[in-house]
Amino acid sequence: MKQTSKLGEFGEKLAQEYLKQKAYVILHHNWRNKHAEIDLIAQDGEQIVFIEVKYRTKTSFGTPETFVSANKIRKMQEAASTYIEQFNWKGELRFDIIAINNKNEIVHFEDAFY
Repeated sequence: MKQTSKLGEFGEKLAQEYLKQKAYVILHHNWRNKHAEIDLIAQDGEQIVFIEVKYRTKTSFGTPETFVSANKIRKMQEAASTYIEQFNWKGELRFDIIAINNKNEIVHFEDAFY
């Protein structure tokens, strides 16, 4: 397994623990749809939340959240549409970003994009 994959998995585990402490229910991790993947899908009360986790060991080129590209956002939105249809979700939804730096500090951006 590549080092970046191991770091990504580590970041996702940190994010899951953080979300569980906030009483989110983790529904899926690394949910795939054709060419897109959603790191975490959770339920926060009556909302379903599609979450991109960014973990960075270095911030010299920017904070972790700055690495969520427009292309990634578009792919997440497409995958979320498929998920909503597949699971017949009728409630509210949102897209969040969880950014984790090299000190394992977590910043949670709720409603990061639409």
